[in-house]
Amino acid sequence: MCRSTGGESFRLNLAFVTREAEHQVIEGALHCSNLLCLREYPIIDGIPILVADIRSYVAENILPLYARTDLGEVTESIIGDCCGPGSAYEVNRQHLSSYAWDHYADWDPAEPAGPVLPGSMVRTLGEGLELAGEVSPGPVLDIGCSVGRGSFELAARTGRLVLGLDLHWAMLRLAGTILRERRVRYSRRRVGLVYDRREFPAKLAGAENVDFWACDAAALPFAPGTFGLAVAMNVLDCIHAPHALLASMGQALQPRGAAVICSPYDWAAGATPVEAWLGGHSQRTPARGASEPVLRELLTPGARPDSIGTLKLAAEKDGLPWHVRLHDRSAMTYRAHLVVARRV
Repeated sequence: MCRSTGGESFRLNLAFVTREAEHQVIEGALHCSNLLCLREYPIIDGIPILVADIRSYVAENILPLYARTDLGEVTESIIGDCCGPGSAYEVNRQHLSSYAWDHYADWDPAEPAGPVLPGSMVRTLGEGLELAGEVSPGPVLDIGCSVGRGSFELAARTGRLVLGLDLHWAMLRLAGTILRERRVRYSRRRVGLVYDRREFPAKLAGAENVDFWACDAAALPFAPGTFGLAVAMNVLDCIHAPHALLASMGQALQPRGAAVICSPYDWAAGATPVEAWLGGHSQRTPARGASEPVLRELLTPGARPDSIGTLKLAAEKDGLPWHVRLHDRSAMTYRAHLVVARRV
């Protein structure tokens, strides 16, 4: 849905297709059906870009949009050496290495045994689905899907249509490539600027029910009450407006639908303005700076003036380990807080 001209929503129509493969649009555009708008939303590498400020998003992501994905391991390594540490190229490679490792390394026959195991996201997602229990019928929303494993897991476990959303273009493109090719291909960081290319089959079940879109989680482009389940795994502390994310999830859910939300509350001003943090500052408040009490109150209608009136806390579990691999000799471990809220 397009809401660019105000509060009213208008359907998006597939305007043209310039490239497709196996009934999937790889390149094309969607147009707003409002004759006073007619805004264009491009489809690139199979990913529709549905954000309000489309011009800013494309301008800010022009380098990853144009980045090549067909380079061999040696050429990629030389480019990495030339760009050096701290470059946008290297930061992007590190992010893809960490996320792809956790999402898919359990399928990699060459993955060595180690003290830190991949699969934190899948394990925590399983905990969340168990806490949620029965949910309303309808499609599933995977907010902050990154490289896609959670969306594939949700499709396999629920048998429903699953839509994965993110704004990180390189991660979305990797997820879309895995969906189309049924193979995982990424560069796994060994140390410093040294990476090893990994490639192996993706064991996808229910992938025909999965799609990936570029969307702002705090301004979801869907009619209210569309989804039976919405999942946000380690997203709350990574976006510009956490409160708006919660409100948007509540609006998107059907009555008695469930929101599964997980976060380590690793706040950073580069991702979220300090004023928007849910805790993590102002230790002189009743919560003494903790994030968990703030989220609980936000998910309790009437507990505070800005509580999310459409969501009510149903269950929670704290202290779940979540590993992020940096390289062969380094990993971070978060203690994640998992909550389930119901649509009121």
